[in-house]
Amino acid sequence: MTKPILVVGGGPAGLAAAHSLSALGKKVVLVEKEDKLGGAPILSGYAKLVPSGEWAKDAIGGMVKRVEDSKMIDVRLSTTVSELSGDTGNFTAKLSSGDEVNAAATVMCTGFTHFDSVNKPEWGFGTHQDVVTTTQVEQMISSGKGVRCPSDDRKPKRVAILLCVGSRDRQIGREWCSKICCSVSANIAMEIREELPDCHVYIYYMDIRTFGLLETKYYWKSQEEFKVKYIKARIAEVTSNGEQLIVKGEDTLVKRPITIPFDMVVHAVGMDPNVDNRVLSESFDVDLEPHGFIDRADSYGVVGATSRDGVFVAGSATGPETIDDSIAQGKAAAMSALECIQATK
Repeated sequence: MTKPILVVGGGPAGLAAAHSLSALGKKVVLVEKEDKLGGAPILSGYAKLVPSGEWAKDAIGGMVKRVEDSKMIDVRLSTTVSELSGDTGNFTAKLSSGDEVNAAATVMCTGFTHFDSVNKPEWGFGTHQDVVTTTQVEQMISSGKGVRCPSDDRKPKRVAILLCVGSRDRQIGREWCSKICCSVSANIAMEIREELPDCHVYIYYMDIRTFGLLETKYYWKSQEEFKVKYIKARIAEVTSNGEQLIVKGEDTLVKRPITIPFDMVVHAVGMDPNVDNRVLSESFDVDLEPHGFIDRADSYGVVGATSRDGVFVAGSATGPETIDDSIAQGKAAAMSALECIQATK
């Protein structure tokens, strides 16, 4: 019997890889550490996705159903890989369940971890109840409840979104840009304005990086159609006067201090390496790049290659990535795995 391909991680990249392989008649064992598939968009309750505008529960939920309905894909939930031994065409994966899987190749789609804003205490998260994260706001929107101040469930009249929380910050060891936060924040700002047209939304930024074609769809649209206000600033701290949150900082365009009261402050949290990456590096015998993401080898020769032959990687496991690109990389890594297997025959 032909050995299956092991796909590790059931987020967008893993779902795409598993489906592509199954569509080509290849058996897949899909291992997911959580008790459901879907990755961050489902587990963290994302709302409308950037740039498609589709609801996460529909877009990613459809990918989940497609995988769950496939007879070619053996899904193992609440399961991790403790060790991967062997070589291309003949790997053995020991699972936390006690089972073993013999696989021809492996595709790692192990994702990322949201930055924990507790590591940026001067900006108020964990101290003030109405300082929340973009993920929490997405959960409010996707639940149907709408955006509300957690302290008393009131509709906010003024909201600040602080960009680059856990990104581009050498002081806390996060030097990288998380790539999608600017666009996601602009999207959230428009959703807040759409639900609460009397609410004033401010975005505090160092630089705006709505890359590619997203500039028009998010940056300019949020300003021109939804009247979101952008302030180029360096934030000092977020405090409270007992009634409202106070954002203090410097307007870096006019070089003067600014202090503005808000009902809610939102941290646009960045993408950290998966907290399990050091363990994954040892279990799969693959290298990490200097920031702690899984390192890629020759992307021009073999898409998704890692430092170990027969083991491939895709999506945000390799660094901050969009959902659309994660899906594309999952498919590409799946094809690389097939090519690798064919080359060993």
